[in-house]
Amino acid sequence: MTPEQLATTILQALTTLVDDGTLTVEGGLPAELKVERPKNPEHGDYATNVAMQLGKKAGMAPRQFAELLAARLSDDPAITAVEIAGPGFINIRVAADAQGKIAAAILEAGQQYGSSATLKGQKINLEFISANPTGPLHLGHTRWAAVGDALARVLIAAGADVTREFYVNDRGAQMEKFGASLYASAKGEPVPEDGYHGEYIHDLAKRIVAENPEILNTNDAQTAFREAGYQLQLTEQQSQLDHFRTSFDVWFSERSLHEQNGVPHAIDKLREQGHLYEADEALWMRTTDFTDDKDRVLIRTGGEPTYFASDAAYYINKRERGFDVCIYLLGADHHGYVNRLKAIAACAGDDPEHNIEILIGQLVKILKGGEEMKLSKRAGTIVTLAELVEEGGVDPLRYTLCRYPVDSPLTLDIEEMTRQVSENPVYYVQYAHARLASILRNAADLGIKLDEFEPGLLSHDREGDLLRALAEFPGVVATAAELREPHRIARYLEDTASRFHKFYDSCRVLPRGDEEVEPVHKARLTLVSATKTVLANGLDLLGVSAPERM
Repeated sequence: MTPEQLATTILQALTTLVDDGTLTVEGGLPAELKVERPKNPEHGDYATNVAMQLGKKAGMAPRQFAELLAARLSDDPAITAVEIAGPGFINIRVAADAQGKIAAAILEAGQQYGSSATLKGQKINLEFISANPTGPLHLGHTRWAAVGDALARVLIAAGADVTREFYVNDRGAQMEKFGASLYASAKGEPVPEDGYHGEYIHDLAKRIVAENPEILNTNDAQTAFREAGYQLQLTEQQSQLDHFRTSFDVWFSERSLHEQNGVPHAIDKLREQGHLYEADEALWMRTTDFTDDKDRVLIRTGGEPTYFASDAAYYINKRERGFDVCIYLLGADHHGYVNRLKAIAACAGDDPEHNIEILIGQLVKILKGGEEMKLSKRAGTIVTLAELVEEGGVDPLRYTLCRYPVDSPLTLDIEEMTRQVSENPVYYVQYAHARLASILRNAADLGIKLDEFEPGLLSHDREGDLLRALAEFPGVVATAAELREPHRIARYLEDTASRFHKFYDSCRVLPRGDEEVEPVHKARLTLVSATKTVLANGLDLLGVSAPERM
């Protein structure tokens, strides 16, 4: 019995009490109830505070309310005990047979176990990397690549229709500096002081000339180098992200907004909403009407659109593509963007508390040999995604970056992250999965088939503890999606791996020597298989592999 199933059982019991006149609840019964595992297992399998929530509405003390509900729940054969604690908390123990059926349900659902319809009907645009195609992706991009992709997987598992989007900043002064840097390098001249100085610029310039020897002789060679470098660098970014198991559905070009009149279109729409005005020969948006600290210029004196105009046009473009919710994942230096982006949504006639969300990620430091990594071999001033993957590996890097809330600063130690010891969280979870796979292989070698399953045999405390952990997985996924917190998946996996190891230490799964295969062995093997499924599904949500052997 999962927490959700028990919550349904409690609601049905309450409905019966209302229908037969035993209870009258002002405002009616809630659509959902919360059931949780108590921190102390001695208090029961599950607990609910529904009596504390509804007692007053029913015109009685919470404990009296709890006694009425407890009496009704005690009639359910799936429940073995109902105890009232304190002022009205209800602790519930579930029958082993009902609890054990969770294992069979997990195996039946397979890779879909953990999925739900919690966010069904929501169409979400998730933009989690915004970068110039002028150089390698760096450490900040790496954190968002891992967390953003994991968040997308979690949102999809919760039923949302998600589009992963990369915003290509391919317009403006940085692109011109990029072209000038490549052109200077190709001619053997010093790169402009305000240009790009990494070693990769010289490698890229050589490659461009090798692929097009006549490029230095073209009429506008600097523009030609800019465009050639743009395509090569964008392709390299895509390749690096693919290797990092991060994929995007849309690579959206900022340049395309301007080439397809996205800015004038957005200005027309915003003008209709009544939040634009002209002053000092410029066009402004009155964002101070919606919590921004100052009004923002859209079109400068002289007619040049600002970067803010691009932001506004991009948001409106997303909404016109049919997205209900636009989520932005931004770096630590973008705190000032929160109010202005929400103001754009409000000025466009949307609800800034629903249609747009901004998540701000804090800074990450990487330690190697006790020293902070600050410089790149190729990029000069930044640590690149490619170098981080080379140093730490895809699995350790993704898992560790996803394991912490994004609004917390993070320091990662390469040595600690890659050590194959139980203190290393990613190794601990992956090792648990490999151990589960090994048990199932040994069972197959012994000719044991999981053709019979008696769930009531899973009556040991450690078995019940593990089953209750497995039953919580769909709720954990749904909560992670609703709160936009994929780190909850990692913490759940570590807790569940710990419960598996305790179960395995206490409950013998396979027969020894000439011992006959008993139904309890098959029941425990079914639990082992279900646990393996849950760990694999959870690791997949983080984009981390689930090894069969380690």
